[in-house]
Amino acid sequence: MIQPSKTLAEIEAMRQGGKILATILSDLKKHVVVGMSELEANNWVEQQIKLHGATATYLTPEVKFPYVICISTNDQIVHSIPTDYRFEKGDVVSFDLVITYKAMKTDSAFTMVVGEEPKGIKKHLLSYTERSLYAGIDAIHGPVRTGDIGAAVEKVLNEGKLGIIRELVGHGIGQKMQQAPEVPNYGRKGSGDLLKPGDTIAIEPMATLGGEAIKTEDDDWTISTRDGSLAAHFEHTVLITENGAEILTKL
Repeated sequence: MIQPSKTLAEIEAMRQGGKILATILSDLKKHVVVGMSELEANNWVEQQIKLHGATATYLTPEVKFPYVICISTNDQIVHSIPTDYRFEKGDVVSFDLVITYKAMKTDSAFTMVVGEEPKGIKKHLLSYTERSLYAGIDAIHGPVRTGDIGAAVEKVLNEGKLGIIRELVGHGIGQKMQQAPEVPNYGRKGSGDLLKPGDTIAIEPMATLGGEAIKTEDDDWTISTRDGSLAAHFEHTVLITENGAEILTKL
């Protein structure tokens, strides 16, 4: 058994929690404007989590992150602590949120350009990174190996000539935020752990306009590109079904 089995009630709780999470992130994308600070965005998300009757998983003893959401700006990739930095027009910002609803966790992330529609290299970065996420999901046709998912993600990122963050991976999720197995954003078809119907995973490609090397900042949380290049991050929580996959964090 790769990860703890789930009851039908637990899977339904993840469906409900996933819809709540998707709603919060969809509304957040409309709420973020030039001049808003990362902390103001965090505080808005915190209010929304409470309004929906959920819990901010990052604040729990399991994680011990200081805020409810990770907000990673420009060359920051993931796990970035919100600050009083105010968004500028053209900033590339990733929002990564995990919530707990009826004791079950769901996890999702998206990247946007603040104050304008993505264009040029920024559009290229966001488009290929998001496409790679859905390619990974489309590789699931029922029972699947993690290498099949990773190979599909890697193929799209390579087509876009993007740097693939190999040191950070997707993961199982459910009763805990991070469970087995790891779900890398690269791989070989037919390799890796076997996922079966009822398993739930977070697929989360992270890519850059430059190299693959990363660094951890002095706050011991924020992970940035070593070469200062822009980064993007897209993520969904997915349920493996008998014949495919169900995206739990999508409206």
